[in-house]
Amino acid sequence: MKDTYWILYVAVVEVMIAVCKTDIASPCCSFPCQNGGVCLTQGYDNYICDCTSTEFYGENCETPTFIKRIKLGLRPSSETQHGILTNYPWFWAVVNYFPSLSNFVMKKVYTMRSAMVDSPPTYTSDHSYITWEAAANLSYFTRALPPVPLDCPTPLGVWGKKTLPDAQVIVNMFLRREKFIPDPMGSNALFAFFAQHFTHQFFKTDFKRGPGFQWGGHGVDVSHIYGKDKGVENILRSFNNGKLRVQEINGEDWPPLLENANVPMTYPPSVPKENQFALGHKDYGLLPGLFMYATIWVREHNRVCDVLKKEHPEWDDEHLFQTAKLIIIGETIKIVIEDYVQHLSNYNFKLTFKPELLFDVPHQYQNRIAVEFNHLYHWHPLMPDSFNISGTVYTVKDFMFRPDLVIKHGMNNFVVGMIKQRAGRMSHHNHHPLTLHVAKETIEHGRQLRFQSLNQYRKRFGLPPIKSFLELTGDETLAKDLEELYGDIDGLEFYVGLMMEKLRHKAIFGSSLIEIGGPFSVKGLMSNPICSPKYWKPSTFGGEVGFNIIQTASLKKLFCNNMKGDCPSVSFRVPDFIEGDVEEEVKNCCHKDSNSNGSKNKKTEL
Repeated sequence: MKDTYWILYVAVVEVMIAVCKTDIASPCCSFPCQNGGVCLTQGYDNYICDCTSTEFYGENCETPTFIKRIKLGLRPSSETQHGILTNYPWFWAVVNYFPSLSNFVMKKVYTMRSAMVDSPPTYTSDHSYITWEAAANLSYFTRALPPVPLDCPTPLGVWGKKTLPDAQVIVNMFLRREKFIPDPMGSNALFAFFAQHFTHQFFKTDFKRGPGFQWGGHGVDVSHIYGKDKGVENILRSFNNGKLRVQEINGEDWPPLLENANVPMTYPPSVPKENQFALGHKDYGLLPGLFMYATIWVREHNRVCDVLKKEHPEWDDEHLFQTAKLIIIGETIKIVIEDYVQHLSNYNFKLTFKPELLFDVPHQYQNRIAVEFNHLYHWHPLMPDSFNISGTVYTVKDFMFRPDLVIKHGMNNFVVGMIKQRAGRMSHHNHHPLTLHVAKETIEHGRQLRFQSLNQYRKRFGLPPIKSFLELTGDETLAKDLEELYGDIDGLEFYVGLMMEKLRHKAIFGSSLIEIGGPFSVKGLMSNPICSPKYWKPSTFGGEVGFNIIQTASLKKLFCNNMKGDCPSVSFRVPDFIEGDVEEEVKNCCHKDSNSNGSKNKKTEL
């Protein structure tokens, strides 16, 4: 009998110990392993850091090897690099003039940026450790950093308060637009809509499964032009000379009506059938700017088919279509690098699309979209308050689900309106009221996905951690309000931190967004299959004629080749913009008292 009681007693004690141990915070909650080291728990209160392949050693991978110490000593900081690239125009004019120098710098850009992205992918949002799912399950967004362990003292590990501030409070206090703040670098609406149109081909969150999942591809697959799958693609095809289906209105080609090409679209019932068009992405009927780009790319595909047909009269419809699609992918990547990223970077060095520069170095031609990349690309502050098209002013609300406005004004007039309209400043206090719900959802999804703090991501991408809220914002009032809500700069959320960071000098964004987003962009573009040695050759694109279309592609040519009449001065910057002092413009147009804004805005419904 005594033995039975003793056995029961021991069993109860063991259960109690087990229960108590599950309440003990993981020793990895403080993320002790530095410089890419992996924290591995050893029991309930110990850990070891795996420093393999990091070029660091020590208990926490804190000590660089001799060779790494030399590399670190020779490498300028990210701020110094940015300063060099955005200044000294005379120096960069020389570099740009000589192909050997230009190619050397461009190769460094490719390799250094791409090396910062894990390939193959390592983490998912469901696991804080490496799994086969991370590599094999393509329905996941990958992760640059694993989720914060579930058993940590605070949502961000060991820093900050135990409860994060209400997302609606954050939106009201720091993100809501009181007065439109224009982008200090002169970006226009043509740029804003390009960003949205281009990225939605691979940012396709599967909200039915959760924000850690996606329903599309993992790179530049031009599914936003041709549809999400083969079934949609076939509906959008004419099956005549490789071309896509179009209709003629007012002497111009436009996408077909939805009633004539029944593909998945998200028009509300209030949109008349004559304004419902069949497009490659279900949401591109949302705004006329997206419809503009959808139309231009359809026209470009058909133009390329005409060029190929003339060169290869022997080819059938399928051969023409598939080759034209490859050319469109190539054009897209070239325009993104040489026009879009060039504008984003504001570099004096001329960026070029030259896949052959990577042929003699190890490079994996595969890519996975990271969920952090998706979140940092929520650039809704770019949206202005209104658009002036041929003298008619439309508010954002007037623009909603009105693709017909492009047809009403004509492609040329609409494009001119987009070029002249200045986009918004990418920062706090500049989200349009109609996009605030997206900002709130982004914050909430970051919490659901257990994103690590902004400083952890800065360290992951080679940036020094920010030491204070004042250093982050450059504004005492903002810093005080943020500290009151979060308590510790190391407890600041990823997306909120990106939105609150002061702009980098001569840049559209803060340093964190640039340095974290840049590697994802370069890796995603240069890992496309068409950039590989087996693909990147004239025969892939129908010979020298098709290859030349890619190699000479530009934003201006994309529009000018597909519009009638005189072509405007196509650019991502407003024509009359004169670059001034960015810091002074930001100072003059920005912050009001956060507390008064917060109390006022809390009464306003989204």
